[in-house]
Amino acid sequence: MSAGTSYDDVKLAARELYRFYRTGEEETLALRGVSLRVRRGETVAVVGPSGAGKSTLLACLAGLDEPSGGEVRVAGVRLSHRPETERARLRARHVGVLLQSRNLLPHLTVRDNIRLAQHAVRGRPAVTAEALLEQVGLERRMGALARQLSGGELARAGLAVALANSPDVLLADEPTGELDGGTEQLVLQMLRDRAADGCAVLIVTHSAEAVRGADRVVALDDGRAHEEHLGTSGAKERGHVLR
Repeated sequence: MSAGTSYDDVKLAARELYRFYRTGEEETLALRGVSLRVRRGETVAVVGPSGAGKSTLLACLAGLDEPSGGEVRVAGVRLSHRPETERARLRARHVGVLLQSRNLLPHLTVRDNIRLAQHAVRGRPAVTAEALLEQVGLERRMGALARQLSGGELARAGLAVALANSPDVLLADEPTGELDGGTEQLVLQMLRDRAADGCAVLIVTHSAEAVRGADRVVALDDGRAHEEHLGTSGAKERGHVLR
């Protein structure tokens, strides 16, 4: 931890994460001692080749999967190695997750998807579903179903669902993977805005634009993490971590 950074600023912390999978007699080691921290207001990009462990890492950080070893903490609270009901409660309170599937239940409208996410936490939400949809430019689409949205609209609606409870930590899995350049820039700007508001943002990505806008880059390879201190001097200096 750098000088001047308090432990209260660390909103997401993973320590020595291991994840084993067994299929019959075969064992796969997906994560090999991965440690990382994301501070309040910081954006970290996680990059690496397919099969490097990126999605496994994000699932463990979100409490959607349990690490075989090590621990995950969000907002100072241990998330890992708890019953699923407790992980779900802590995730609903502290973590927003934007998955490649865009987070939407197909039989609900965009507005009702957000309200359902907000219902998971007791108390009045800090922001209404309507206000969130206005923030992402979908106020005229709040009554639409997922199948009625374009790819860019789905990405923005999924982000609104991830932000439904004003999370301390926002985890995004390839948030711009299938978007055109203009929509990619819009979604990335929304993620930067969340960080500017004090959220800790971690993005799993293959996008050079997403990497360019990150404060730090963590490269995963064969389940091991290597942090890249790359600054903001351009994509060429970062190209070697994109596969």
